[in-house]
Amino acid sequence: MCQHHMISFVDPLVTNYTVVDFRNKATALIEDIFARDKIPIVVGGTNYYIEALLWKVLVSTKPQEVDTEKVTDRKVELEKEDGHALHKRLSQVDPEMAAKLHPHDKRKVARSLQVFEETGISHSEFLHRQHSEEGGGPLGGPLKFPNLCILWLHADQTGAPTPVGCKQDRSYIVINAGLESAVRPQTRDDEHSSGGIQGPIFKVLDERLDKRVDDMLAAGLLDELRDFHRRYNQKKVAEDSQDYQHGIFQSIGFKEFHEYLVTEGKCTPETSNQLLKKGIESLKQVTKRYARKQNRWVKNRFLNRPGPSVPPVYGLEVSDVSKWEESVLEPALEIVQSFIQGHKPVAAPVKTPCNEMENKRSYHMCDLCDRIIIGDREWAAHIKSKSHLHQLKKRRRLDSDAVTAIENQSISPDCDKELKEKGSPEQNEKEVKSRV
Repeated sequence: MCQHHMISFVDPLVTNYTVVDFRNKATALIEDIFARDKIPIVVGGTNYYIEALLWKVLVSTKPQEVDTEKVTDRKVELEKEDGHALHKRLSQVDPEMAAKLHPHDKRKVARSLQVFEETGISHSEFLHRQHSEEGGGPLGGPLKFPNLCILWLHADQTGAPTPVGCKQDRSYIVINAGLESAVRPQTRDDEHSSGGIQGPIFKVLDERLDKRVDDMLAAGLLDELRDFHRRYNQKKVAEDSQDYQHGIFQSIGFKEFHEYLVTEGKCTPETSNQLLKKGIESLKQVTKRYARKQNRWVKNRFLNRPGPSVPPVYGLEVSDVSKWEESVLEPALEIVQSFIQGHKPVAAPVKTPCNEMENKRSYHMCDLCDRIIIGDREWAAHIKSKSHLHQLKKRRRLDSDAVTAIENQSISPDCDKELKEKGSPEQNEKEVKSRV
């Protein structure tokens, strides 16, 4: 049995464990495994953490110590303030970054302010330095482990993908096996490091996700939630100080059952049962939504990543799990073995069309809807949206009414007399048009 690392190693009440902490600990483990001539395999699915481990994309800042017992996270403190006020402050110290962020994206705005406050250097300047490094690109700095490849577990048109990866040069393998890893057989006798979960989005894998939630419930999820709520969250709820935005409490599978947990034993069995069903349905929906988000991340940050540090992505078909050996295991072993030996795999990497002209951070202001839109694709979707078209129709109707009112006024006897006194019909017509 291979040795596993970084599983159940953070106390549930720790709220300031960040992706930087994960990267630092995982990198140290990887270097140690390399030093022992072993093949490190990073298994996970939270692609933000995987990307942070493989590429130089993070900006490190140190937490400020208030006393010997408490360390405050400046970003958490900033997030308590008004989003528009934070965005205004950011526009003063880092206008370039402020133009890329929506005022409602409080976490990112707070993070950029934190970087400036704790380093004295703007967040955008840090990113420019990363991009300008050899091997860097628009999304960040260079790969920290060269010759990386990603294995993408995907279904057919009724299913969707989940990433995995590997590397030559000291034989580094990264596996992002996704939500299906819960039922996937272990096949490699190497050391593992967990980085999270990711899952499918279309019909076949949606059904698997629903079944996964049902299996979790059958395995005792509710008892685990009750115990966790009693030990860690009950007092916070009573004090109205619970926080579902940081730490373990923001994870999928806990906040969805908040109403059920806080009212259990205090309401009728019928109401409690309804709240339980509501929590289960919410858990299934949130899980699918998270899967969609993770797939978009893979496509945008791995498949379509611009710049020179773009590893190949190899697809593995997982629509029919009964064909796991021939569809997934054997092709994966061939790809990994080829990279370890320095050969080009027989399988061809996945290629997807990429719109290089698209700007994902462009700033658009819709005066009609009084909204800020970030990104070319989002802007294109907004101007076609029902809400925008409704506002456009409303504005046109108001403009039309205003023109009609002016025209009626221009042909009234009093107005006609006034126009004759002022000048010629041509002049009058020009005046009317200018008023319209």
